[in-house]
Amino acid sequence: MTTYTITPSQTQDETIARFEISPALEIIQASKFNNIDEAKDAPLVQQMFYLPFVKSVVLKKEALEIERFSILEWKDVLEDVSLEIETYLNKGGTIINQVEPLKKVPITIYAESTPNPGVMKFVANKKLVDQIFEFKTIDETTNAPLAQKLFHFPFVKEVFMDTNYISITKFEVAEWDQIVLEIREFLRAFLEEGNEVIVPQKVEVIAETETSVESESLDEISQQIVGIIEDYIKPAVAADGGNILFDSYNSDDKSVKVVLQGACSGCPSSTFTLKNGIENMLKEMLPGKISTVNAING
Repeated sequence: MTTYTITPSQTQDETIARFEISPALEIIQASKFNNIDEAKDAPLVQQMFYLPFVKSVVLKKEALEIERFSILEWKDVLEDVSLEIETYLNKGGTIINQVEPLKKVPITIYAESTPNPGVMKFVANKKLVDQIFEFKTIDETTNAPLAQKLFHFPFVKEVFMDTNYISITKFEVAEWDQIVLEIREFLRAFLEEGNEVIVPQKVEVIAETETSVESESLDEISQQIVGIIEDYIKPAVAADGGNILFDSYNSDDKSVKVVLQGACSGCPSSTFTLKNGIENMLKEMLPGKISTVNAING
């Protein structure tokens, strides 16, 4: 009989705790349950709803993610819940009743070219991540299962993720028309099987900008630049499969530094876009305050 080990942790959302299960459960897809009635065919989840503080449960192959009501804090019950799950599983408790195989969630993936010929944008019909992630090497993907598997393709150089799309940078050994269908099919199958894209509380998030958290520490001009980037520039850049971050503003020479990520990083047309788009917009909206904009590739 399989012996399970449960590792509990709190996520960035203080109301949600994650209970990692090793080895992974043999279920077809991830499912969310909002009450005990919805969990009638998932005895493991039902067991969780007997706890009065449980609000919702997400059952995944690798973990249970449990949302609590505000009647207590996770620190008070985290270990107890972990032990209850471990005991239930190791006593042979039923995980899920499957009269017939669960239907896979239909996933659509389509590819979009970007201004950078070395980068292709793959868009899904579902949300993939809550924040931006960028992976330059496979060593950075320990807790990012999807990115890790993408790096197993010999032509994948870098992976960038945002909301519902993935931008992939390729090596020059392959042309897009030779590999795009293979990547699309891989992504579709991975997501349909309910696999995790990110282990959320363990992966280092690429902060959209340091100033988004510490904007009060910036001078007035820098705050205005950040606002313009967020409201006017970033949406257009995201449409091309990339991201732009504010880095710094030098009041002495009135220069701005920004960081380019995803499809924008190393793009042949990024200099033209930077000078004729971003720089001109900042000069127009902040007259007399901006002299030049320079990019740092992320």
